[in-house]
Amino acid sequence: MRFRPLLAMVLAFCLTFIAAPRSTSAAFVLGGERGNSRFADVVNTGQAGECAILPAGSSGSINVDGNFKELCLQPTDISVKLAGNKRQKADFVPTKIISPRFNTSLDQVYGDLSGGKFTEKGGIDFSLITVLAPNGEEFPLAFSVKDMVADGGKSITPGAEFTGTTFTPSYRTGDFLDPKSRAKDTGVDYAQGLIALGGDDADLAKENIKQDLSGKGVITLAIDSVNAETNEFSGTFVAIQPSDNDLGSKEPVDVKITGNLYGRKA
Repeated sequence: MRFRPLLAMVLAFCLTFIAAPRSTSAAFVLGGERGNSRFADVVNTGQAGECAILPAGSSGSINVDGNFKELCLQPTDISVKLAGNKRQKADFVPTKIISPRFNTSLDQVYGDLSGGKFTEKGGIDFSLITVLAPNGEEFPLAFSVKDMVADGGKSITPGAEFTGTTFTPSYRTGDFLDPKSRAKDTGVDYAQGLIALGGDDADLAKENIKQDLSGKGVITLAIDSVNAETNEFSGTFVAIQPSDNDLGSKEPVDVKITGNLYGRKA
């Protein structure tokens, strides 16, 4: 009699494994869709960071009014502007994306289309990326379309271009621990850290006293294909923005980001 509870527990444990699906992880990730995600279509395909592309030759026209959603920007090439020498002026040189390698796209960006402008309101609108230049130097950056306002006309058609500005947030935030003004966003009034010898030197002051600095960028959205029936459009983009300034201790460089573009009118 006293072994019956134990026997029932063992039996229930065995039945759990017998009744479980052969691939528990697959059953979980391929379950019912939630919201407007397309996760089940791209899981285990290596395409999760890629923007959709309309078939070549798709043409039509979409009125620029109302709202847009699902705007996706996938970087394919990133260049940094390096200083030249006496014989060669500063110019953009290609780099290699080293972190994160397959997770650099902005997606589900939404906003307003009225007035012939793309006015960004929210979504996954920035991504932290690090690139490696040919000279071996690494450049972190916050690829961003925050506060984007791009003007281009009264309709979205193949060949149309929308150009405007963006806001580039600091790569690190005010929560970052630094020698002075430590964690200023977390409620710490003041915390004095150890200051390097000669800490009053102008060059060392940038390292000792951090600043939460941001920047501005410019962007051009070029439309190549339009499906008027589904209100979809795709094309390319070019964005130029500053790199990370390490909270004021480094001089940022210009970064040029080019890639694929996809979006849909709401």
